[in-house]
Amino acid sequence: MTPDQTPKTASDYPELIQPRECPFEAFPESTVFAEGVVVLPADLSERSCMMHTGIEYAVKDGMALHLDIIEPRQAEDEGLVFPLILFIQGSAWHLQNMGQQLAQLSRFARRGYVIAVVQYRPSDLAPFPAQVVDTKTALRTMRAHAETYHADPNRIVVWGDSSGGHTAVMVGMTLDNPVLDDGSPAFDPLAVRAVVDYYGPSDISRMNEEPSIQDHVAPDSPEGMLIGGVSVLENMDRVAPTITTSYISREHEIPPFLILHGNKDRLVPFGQSVMLFEALKAADKVVECYQLRGAEHGGSAFWTEAVLDIVEAFIRRFI
Repeated sequence: MTPDQTPKTASDYPELIQPRECPFEAFPESTVFAEGVVVLPADLSERSCMMHTGIEYAVKDGMALHLDIIEPRQAEDEGLVFPLILFIQGSAWHLQNMGQQLAQLSRFARRGYVIAVVQYRPSDLAPFPAQVVDTKTALRTMRAHAETYHADPNRIVVWGDSSGGHTAVMVGMTLDNPVLDDGSPAFDPLAVRAVVDYYGPSDISRMNEEPSIQDHVAPDSPEGMLIGGVSVLENMDRVAPTITTSYISREHEIPPFLILHGNKDRLVPFGQSVMLFEALKAADKVVECYQLRGAEHGGSAFWTEAVLDIVEAFIRRFI
């Protein structure tokens, strides 16, 4: 062992070993150095994120339901609160892969948002409207614990992709509907300022009107399972409550909607978004719709900085 490697004891550093309260700005820079160390200035202008995973928010039908929460980091004394985004991960209404979009959502959270990814009951456990009801339960949970995650409980956006897009739209359409809620919207209203719909279905009975690589009407199809494992076209009474456009009227107040959808979507045809867009326009609602020409059902095209700029610009208009 060389002299430089001799183990040190507390007595060798009497003036340094005691912890001491010190704000970051006043904390001394290290004076220890070595030849060959490359010095880079620290860029403190961009935020990183932290994750809170597996946060249980409810138990329904024997299934524990969770939130994965992405929070922008901040200094301990910074004291900021950020708008809250509830993201519903698409899954054809089956059991969700909760991590599917976490990497992309973390990039968006760095812009200054708390994002909570919502787990809902899959359709084989609980058919519609369980997914909508669960999202509202999660939303109330996040509002109740907003301070813990530095979220603003009054600036909320609901965002989902694919089946999660359908759920997000349904939440936005039915904020005051006690039938699709296990809470009390009259006494505990949900303050959703905007809805972002990534390539979600609008009318499951019309999914086969355009080319697709998946059957949408059989009992074991995603749409059939959503309504209880029955034929879609033979059970229009069960289909009717799932049709997003059926909740739209001029008199009914709903948040603004942003819709993004690829024109080469092989699972949810682009026409599904056209239906929603035209119905919202006809009722004089605030809506923007973007077709991503050449885009498939999801994928990197929806997570480019240019597309995320569109999403953020829309959100910022209403929060």
